[in-house]
Amino acid sequence: LYGILEVTKDATPADIKRAYRRLALKYHPDKNPDDPAAAEKFKEINRAHAVLSDPSKRQIYDQYGSFGLYLAEQLDEETLHTYFALQNPCAKVND
Repeated sequence: LYGILEVTKDATPADIKRAYRRLALKYHPDKNPDDPAAAEKFKEINRAHAVLSDPSKRQIYDQYGSFGLYLAEQLDEETLHTYFALQNPCAKVND
């Protein structure tokens, strides 16, 4: 997602917003009416911005990646953390 917005992982919220605005204007369907690739890129830019501009979603993405985001949409946050903790081969299982 950082690559889509052309920002680094340590980008500030202001950096993300600035990159989003620049790219959204460039790939907006109204500016590229005959380019389906631009419309698809615009959707990707919006998705990346929606995740990276939300502190909770960004934390999940940074920690668990895209699969973590998918699971977060299906599960509550506590269950998500439990799931990934149990995936750790060094995790201690209590009886």
